[in-house]
Amino acid sequence: MKKVELELNQRKLSLETGLIARQASGSVLVRYGDTVVLVAAVYDKELGADKDFLPLTVDYREPTYAGGKIPGGFFKREGRPRDKEILVSRLVDRPLRPLFPKEYHNDTQIIGSLLSSDMENEGDFLSIIGASTALLISEIPYTIPVGAVRVAKIDDKFVINPTLSEQDRAVLSLIVAGTKDSIVMLEGGAKEVSNEDMIAAIEYAQPEIRKIIELQEQLVALAGKPKVELDTLIPKAKAEKNKEFAQLVTEKTAHLIADANNIKDKQERNDTIMEIINRVADELAPTYPDCKAKVINVVDEIIEADMRQRILEKGIRLDGRTPKEIRPISCSIGILPRTHGSAIFTRGQTQCLAVTTLGTKSDEQVIEDIERQDTKSFMLHYNFPGFATGEVKPMRGPGRREIGHGALAERAIEAVIPVDDSFPYTVRVVADILESNGSSSMATVCSSSLSLMDAGVPIKSAVAGIAMGLITGKDKHVILSDILGAEDHYGDMDFKIAGTKEGITAIQLDLKVTGVPVAILKQAVEEATRVRLEILGIMARTIESPRSGISQYAPKIVAFKIKPEKIGSVIGPGGKIIRKILEETGAEIDIDDDGKVTISAPTDEQLEKARARVLEITEEVVVGKIYTGVVRRIMNFGAFVEILPGKEGLVHISQLAQYRVQNVTDVVKVGDEIKVKVTEIDDMGRINLSKRKAESEDKDNSAKD
Repeated sequence: MKKVELELNQRKLSLETGLIARQASGSVLVRYGDTVVLVAAVYDKELGADKDFLPLTVDYREPTYAGGKIPGGFFKREGRPRDKEILVSRLVDRPLRPLFPKEYHNDTQIIGSLLSSDMENEGDFLSIIGASTALLISEIPYTIPVGAVRVAKIDDKFVINPTLSEQDRAVLSLIVAGTKDSIVMLEGGAKEVSNEDMIAAIEYAQPEIRKIIELQEQLVALAGKPKVELDTLIPKAKAEKNKEFAQLVTEKTAHLIADANNIKDKQERNDTIMEIINRVADELAPTYPDCKAKVINVVDEIIEADMRQRILEKGIRLDGRTPKEIRPISCSIGILPRTHGSAIFTRGQTQCLAVTTLGTKSDEQVIEDIERQDTKSFMLHYNFPGFATGEVKPMRGPGRREIGHGALAERAIEAVIPVDDSFPYTVRVVADILESNGSSSMATVCSSSLSLMDAGVPIKSAVAGIAMGLITGKDKHVILSDILGAEDHYGDMDFKIAGTKEGITAIQLDLKVTGVPVAILKQAVEEATRVRLEILGIMARTIESPRSGISQYAPKIVAFKIKPEKIGSVIGPGGKIIRKILEETGAEIDIDDDGKVTISAPTDEQLEKARARVLEITEEVVVGKIYTGVVRRIMNFGAFVEILPGKEGLVHISQLAQYRVQNVTDVVKVGDEIKVKVTEIDDMGRINLSKRKAESEDKDNSAKD
């Protein structure tokens, strides 16, 4: 067993190998605090030459035993991966995939498992560290170490790897993954932070990333296996044959592809290129049977080279735009008659329909993570049907891409959603991509913002997003604003940045190259800010602020606080009182342990009736105030009058009238409704009332009038 460790923000980070999972190509136990993650990497030693891509799969799981829990539900075992597990799987995949050798095409799998959780340190960034280390110590031909940390800004200070409780106070939380010299992946959210703070956070993370990389290198020196030679995975004869085929296809298609790339419309360009591919594949079929897939791969490389050359040398993109130019934008709201809010945002050939639905507290999503159980009152769900790109695709549940894009857009919008009792609704936004040609997730941010305002959700500010791209040459680079699908596919960077006029709310960086210097990221962030403000200006022409009221079809909701000790009075013995209120008003009532009462009803009238009933029950009796009460009991010495639900006071016989009363029943009877004044609440909480003083005060007031 080999182990290395270092101190990182007053906690020990250790990497260990050789004790468990020894049949994997590489396996590492990562421990930080009492959180332990096992990451194992394996690969198929054969068939690499039969593929022309990297078949890498990454899976992360959090078994409930890691937190000392048993799964809920009937089966009492873990089922399909939860959204968080899928998001962490993507988080591990994204920084590592572009760092594999281009020629390596063997099936490779990385599995991360959270074995222990201390409820304060999460397994996400630890899994990136573990995956990088497992690959480095294995025989898999992967050689570039990646470190990762979470950096947050809390109380005006940057903190490396904050605990979960500390993150609750953060205005910025960002996972940064990088090599020794550059950044390879970013993922995070913020509460409208400045460009300067975002760049400063990235720079703050870099020294810690280098320490983690040095730690990985120490373990490699102790336990690393010899790397398999790529030549042994790809038979030489087959490689030579593939090279000859590529040269032949290039000779036949290069000039035709260059002409096709002059076509600005995506569909027309793609159709033209497919005609070229089919023609060449048919021509070569006698010599190279079933070669269409290989022709497509070669043509793909030709398209990429031509596109990059156009941008680097001429500054002209496939659709004719300059690098800083964004596509035409149009917005519309209120397009669906019965939904609570709706909007369509179109940017070039990317279009998103966002629909907002307002629900009650009972509609909140229950989140059961290893670290905590909570409820979620804002949800954003993203869908990407095949017709959005003109393709045939089966309609199944959301895939990793849908979950990832939805989480990014949700993070961008969440920063402006009201969190106090002023808007006690559960809010769900569904974003359906109707057309796609690049950056559908950022179109989702824009359309969702418009839809929320159309629904009357009092969001703090409108939110917009943009995807920035990058094309690098030998001694030159060009940053692209509002990238096309082809520029994402063939380019070097997909850098999504969302925010308001005040600052950034979400950020995500994916690369196709081995890293990008912070200076280039800073340039991209500044350009994205200019574009974001331009888009926000266009959106404001459609709707500048949230509607003053919600849809007539949305439920009516009100929230307020009562004293926790009053909860029992509202519920009543066996729930008798609250059931009666529900039956009489048709409303729904939720009461939290802290005394927060949320009432929802189909109409304002029902809502107000239920609210009045709860307030009556919880109202405090005030000395000196006149109440209209009902006589409940009569005794020889006086009458007991209920002035508030469950609140009775005594009107002594001497306080029943302005004259001397012989018998209580001479003045009042059970069931009578009378006015009384509260004269005293004694030390034992007993309420003393006076009918005589109430009448006298009423008489005086009438005289003044």
